[in-house]
Amino acid sequence: MDKNRIKGKAEDFKGRVKRQVGEWTGDEELQAEGAAEQVGGKVQNIAGKVKDAARKAKDDIVSDTRSHKPKKAA
Repeated sequence: MDKNRIKGKAEDFKGRVKRQVGEWTGDEELQAEGAAEQVGGKVQNIAGKVKDAARKAKDDIVSDTRSHKPKKAA
């Protein structure tokens, strides 16, 4: 799992907590800050997913090329 996914999930969670506390206390600034952190966390998580997918695709290509042996010439 890419480190961006972990950091993104943590940032999203932190933003959710801030936003909720802002809602409970009526602090609109805290709500906005939390919402912004959530968005940032989601973007970072998506970036991590893209990196993971690219890494997996590369690994699949490499393993696929290694499993095919060249044909001998007749």
